[in-house]
Amino acid sequence: MKLEQDLYPPIKALLERQGYTVKGEVGAADIVALRDGQEPVIVELKLRFSLALFHQAITRLKVTDQVYIGVCKPKGRTARRALKDNLALCRRLGLGLITVRSDGTVEVQCDPGPYAPRKDKIRARRLLREFERLQGDPNAGGATRHGIVTAYRQDALKCAAHLAEYGAGKGADVAKATGVTAATRLMYDNHYGWFEKVEKGIYALSEAGQEGLKHWAYSWEQPD
Repeated sequence: MKLEQDLYPPIKALLERQGYTVKGEVGAADIVALRDGQEPVIVELKLRFSLALFHQAITRLKVTDQVYIGVCKPKGRTARRALKDNLALCRRLGLGLITVRSDGTVEVQCDPGPYAPRKDKIRARRLLREFERLQGDPNAGGATRHGIVTAYRQDALKCAAHLAEYGAGKGADVAKATGVTAATRLMYDNHYGWFEKVEKGIYALSEAGQEGLKHWAYSWEQPD
């Protein structure tokens, strides 16, 4: 579909099958539908999700609680994530969401109404655990250019620094010296390519690890 008006016929047909009388471009609304004296249904159309679309839909909530946004169903690599994220936003705002596929198939993803998502206790605990493990405040909020420092990366840096100073060593010895209890597993997994397995249970610092220490030194060393 190339034009917003291409969304109108399939959405109109959907509403008419449900017993609504439907008209386009009524006042400031793209679609208005009425049925048996009920509260009007308003649908705002755009080819894709945008902030302006949500602004328009929120404005229509001053007229009726039955407000939908209608868009082409996203396609491509990020389509599923885009749909999921915008569906969640619609629910939080009390908006309905209608998507139209390229073949004209209409899908009602959600209806308007109040929505209170359940709190995810597991994610909350994970967030607090990461907060406690993270030393200092190495990341500027919102900044990603230099990369994000996680507690896991700080643990890897502690292990790398120990190997840089004392040479190859057993995972158990590195764990004891650094306080990183999972040192052996961390070096074995070697997510950053910083470690080399010398022999069973013994690891050394790789060239990538030496560079990593230089690049990330600020992120874990604490002031005296």
